[in-house]
Amino acid sequence: MKISQKGLYALQAIMTLGRRYGTETVKIRDIAIDSDLPEKFLELILLELKNARIVESVRGAKGGYRLRRAPAEIKLSEIIRLVDGPLAPFGDADQLRGLIITDPDHRALYSVFLEVRDAAAEILENTSVADIVSGSSKSRKRSSTKKKAKKGPVLSIVHKAAKSK
Repeated sequence: MKISQKGLYALQAIMTLGRRYGTETVKIRDIAIDSDLPEKFLELILLELKNARIVESVRGAKGGYRLRRAPAEIKLSEIIRLVDGPLAPFGDADQLRGLIITDPDHRALYSVFLEVRDAAAEILENTSVADIVSGSSKSRKRSSTKKKAKKGPVLSIVHKAAKSK
C-alpha cells in the first residue's frame, strides 16, 4: 500500500486537530505551521475532509477547523480510503478475491497480496487518531510484543548451545 502525499498531509492535519480536540477551533495557518504543510494545498484537503463530515469549519474571528467526532472515533483507514481509495496496492479485497478464483496460475500470488492487504487494513481499521496522537499505536505494541517473544527462544537455544560446548 502506498499513501500519497495528499493522504499523508490529510493524516498530519487530522493529527494536529486531534491534539487540539475539545479546546477551540484551529486556523488553517496554524494547522499548516504545526504540520509543516503548504497552506493552499491544506485548504483543498480540509475541504475534502469537511465534505466527508470528518471536520467542520467555524466562521468568524474565533473561526477555524475542528474534528466533528472524537479522535478515538476516527480510524486511519477512513482517512486513507477517503483520500487515496482502496487500501490494497493491487485493487480492493473483492478484486483480489476475484483474481484468486479466476486466475489459477497466479492464485498463490494473489492470496499473498490479499493477506498483506488484510493485515494492513486490520491495523489501519483498529488504529484511531487518538492512538496516534497519544503515541500508543496498537500495531507498535503488537509488533514489540512479537519481537520479544521471538528473542526468548532464540536466546535460550544460543545459551544452551554455548553451555554444551
